[in-house]
Amino acid sequence: MTTRAGWISRLTVSLTLTLTAFGAAAQETIKIGEINSYKAQPAFLGPYKNGWNLALDEVNASGGVLGKKLEVVSRDDNANPGDTVRVAQELVTGEGVQLLFGGFLSNTGLALADYAKQRHVFFLAAEPLTDKIVWADGNKYTYRLRPSTYMQVAMLVPEALKLHKKRWALVYPNYEYGQSAVATFKRLMQAAQPDIEFVSDQATPLGNLDAGAVTQAIADAKPDAIFNVLFGADLGKFVRQGNTTGLFKDRSVVSLLTGEPDYLDPLGAEAPTGWVVTGYPWYSIDTAANKKFVDAYQAKYHDYPRLGSVVGYSALMSIADGLKKAGSTDPDKLAAAFKGLNVATPFGPISYRPQDNQSTMGAFVGVTAVKDGKGVMTSYRYIDGASVQPSDAEVKKLRPAD
Repeated sequence: MTTRAGWISRLTVSLTLTLTAFGAAAQETIKIGEINSYKAQPAFLGPYKNGWNLALDEVNASGGVLGKKLEVVSRDDNANPGDTVRVAQELVTGEGVQLLFGGFLSNTGLALADYAKQRHVFFLAAEPLTDKIVWADGNKYTYRLRPSTYMQVAMLVPEALKLHKKRWALVYPNYEYGQSAVATFKRLMQAAQPDIEFVSDQATPLGNLDAGAVTQAIADAKPDAIFNVLFGADLGKFVRQGNTTGLFKDRSVVSLLTGEPDYLDPLGAEAPTGWVVTGYPWYSIDTAANKKFVDAYQAKYHDYPRLGSVVGYSALMSIADGLKKAGSTDPDKLAAAFKGLNVATPFGPISYRPQDNQSTMGAFVGVTAVKDGKGVMTSYRYIDGASVQPSDAEVKKLRPAD
């Protein structure tokens, strides 16, 4: 006859073995949480996910990191800061991830950065461009990969000054990224060209552009040039309406992000011509690093990479290199290891600045054209992110002590 004590003993042994097996399985991989706005921004984030998956395959095929394979657990944040924090908490406490990366919109990126600060979780912001993420709201656990809003605007300002235009219109999404881009553009342009005038300021709801009203308001102001910060579907509406009404005829346009194939390609033959832009002309960059990346990406996906692909790939590679340098998944050791970390990317080598946790990844600046019914970048050059950073003294004023 089975005694109660015997039954409890066997149950205890069974549970112990189960938990031991579960613990062993959990230790077989390094679990990394990834959070992004996939449903809201598919044009950029579909290729971005392909990019980090390609890097994940390469890292694991080479033996993983610290003797373990990397495992990415990915979640959608619904482009909402509240959902972003909720998902981060689920990943950390429910899935047992040991660090986080991702983010697209500035507001969700800032929410993740604050979560990282409060919970002492390492977070690599792959895409959010807001300056606050490494300056005003910076913290020791948050690093950022892509060149910031300030950096990208600073890359475009010298080209804008060469146009010698006095009257400028501004059009941008009315949230932190757009507001910051316009503020930086105005400040840098006014410092170099004191007689500049800003004759129209069109702050539009993100993802809900009234293209007719905006283009009419700009036309009524009769600017000599336009500084555009719109992207995604809003950019498409603006370009198509502007083409239809002749807004861009004999008028210079300087535009953040528009040269990225993620946003330029959907426009096809309607793509703007003669705009000064930042972007990624993957098809004609002849460096060994880019060619190797393009070949590997096309072999895996039978498609060409977008800028999102480069960001996703470089983010996962940064994490792998950071883990190797730290020798641990401990967030404090990982945060320390990222200071000065060198990483090979499709754009060439980058490093993460110790003074503000910002990478030195740069961007390509060129001019848009249409070739074979498709938008392309011409006359471009790569600008190293290290060349458009504020001085260390300025950063010290902008960033709180960790």
